[in-house]
Amino acid sequence: MRAIKSIGVVGLLAIATAFLSPIAAQEIKLTLADQNSATAWGPVNAMKPWIAQVAAATKGRVKIEVYPSQTLLKGPDIWRGVSTGIADLGWCVQSYWPDLTPLAEVITLPGLPIRSGEHGSEVLWKLYERFPAIQREFSAVHPLLLHTTHPYFIFTSKKQVKTLEDLKGLKMRVIGGPATEQMKALGAVPTPMPMPDVYQALEKGVIDGMAAPWEAVLAFRLYEVAKYYTMVPLSAVNFSLCGNKQKWQSLPGEVRDQIMSVSGLPGSKFWGKNYFDTAEAEVVAKTKAANIEVVRYTPPPEELARWAKLATEPLWEEWVKKMEGKGQRDARTILNAALELLKN
Repeated sequence: MRAIKSIGVVGLLAIATAFLSPIAAQEIKLTLADQNSATAWGPVNAMKPWIAQVAAATKGRVKIEVYPSQTLLKGPDIWRGVSTGIADLGWCVQSYWPDLTPLAEVITLPGLPIRSGEHGSEVLWKLYERFPAIQREFSAVHPLLLHTTHPYFIFTSKKQVKTLEDLKGLKMRVIGGPATEQMKALGAVPTPMPMPDVYQALEKGVIDGMAAPWEAVLAFRLYEVAKYYTMVPLSAVNFSLCGNKQKWQSLPGEVRDQIMSVSGLPGSKFWGKNYFDTAEAEVVAKTKAANIEVVRYTPPPEELARWAKLATEPLWEEWVKKMEGKGQRDARTILNAALELLKN
């Protein structure tokens, strides 16, 4: 009788194991390389909620393990690291590689009518979906989403910039690409510098200011050393969240669809908004709490028109000529499509 009971128990365990094993086997773990701290604004407000969305969409099957603060890959190495499989996923700063996705860089042209990070991200993803030439630029990886900042604005440490004449000769930190060309056109002195060095450089007067999004002002506490904000629409900057192609193709089709249900267009807009747009309110809260004076100034339309005459459409034309000179025949069509989409 005991033997029968034992067999019965063993049988039940075998049946239970047979049902549970496939479930356990279905769990999928993905690694994600990020250059930012896990406690930074973007990872907390965009990346972590998106990971939770992925978990919910896949009913808990997909677990994403983030390696923050460059612990798996340095920022400039993330694209190659994802394409070669060192990481399954990676958050990529496209301006690290300006010649890698040059047509997608259309969204970074100075003075485009981008209203917000959410708006710019929406247009960038739609351009990617529409143009095979942009898709080919991302062929080494699988883009899950593409997003942008809101247009950068100017902030300075010693004086308020109100006119082009105020900006002339100021040493302004830049990151390269169209933003650098814009600063040259506006009469400033572009000064390349790693972001972690900016706080001290502003404090010591090595640079006079920079163009930046609210997220950078917040993340690096730049509001402590630069209180003058000039709200002129400059360039936006673009990013991608990409996956390793082989790893992506190895996932069940259902899982890929579930992940993309919270990525693609909705994911791009979500990241643009929560990574960048929402940071403004937090900067305001931080400065008020610390009793730090912030002087915000928006030039009148006639002054903004002077800036635009020098450093918007002329630079758009230069970009088109440069792209066409490199054999990118779709450049003007892509620029026109971007301008049309940005009207909505």
